[in-house]
Amino acid sequence: MFQPTITNQEIELLPRKEFPGRIIVVDNSEAMKEAEEVLAKATVLGYDTETRPAFRKGVKHKMALLQLTTDNTALLFRLLRIELSPAVIDALQNPDIKKVGAAIRDDIKGMQKRAKFKPEGFIDLQSIVEEWGIGEKSVKKMAAIVLGIKVSKAQRLSNWEANKLTPAQQDYAAMDAWTCGQIYTKLMNTPKPRPQSQHNPQPKLPNNPQSKS
Repeated sequence: MFQPTITNQEIELLPRKEFPGRIIVVDNSEAMKEAEEVLAKATVLGYDTETRPAFRKGVKHKMALLQLTTDNTALLFRLLRIELSPAVIDALQNPDIKKVGAAIRDDIKGMQKRAKFKPEGFIDLQSIVEEWGIGEKSVKKMAAIVLGIKVSKAQRLSNWEANKLTPAQQDYAAMDAWTCGQIYTKLMNTPKPRPQSQHNPQPKLPNNPQSKS
């Protein structure tokens, strides 16, 4: 059974996790073919996106990065450099491939401005973790509770439109998506706690989407 909440002090005591597999930066046709081969075998994908932060009022940037991850491979699609191929679009529309993220509603809307697709098979962790008694909604805290790891957020406000993504950016982007997929897999393999008696119902937490960070 998972603990319902966790403090930042408790998280600091956990081991920091780096992405354990191969990272493919998809910004050319050859890398796109590699990505298609990975997606052809996938059943569960971690999902996330990144956009260059705007530090001035009224300034908005286009979504720059789409991250899809399997257990051992991270695909980082540089959306301002290359269009998604039909095979990638098919994966986003395939209900049999679970795409797992956190606070994904706005992410999906942003993605639909970059490519036309009908989203199917998307799962928002924030809408399901309560079923396992977890009250936290940020990826950082869900990862700590479910996986027992500390996920760094140091690169969140970095420039995702940079000419070349740094190793630190690549690891951050891969980890953010991979962590969501791993949380989902762990939850699916963990029995849900038994519901309390109807005479003493468990108070339900508000279902408002929160920040995924």
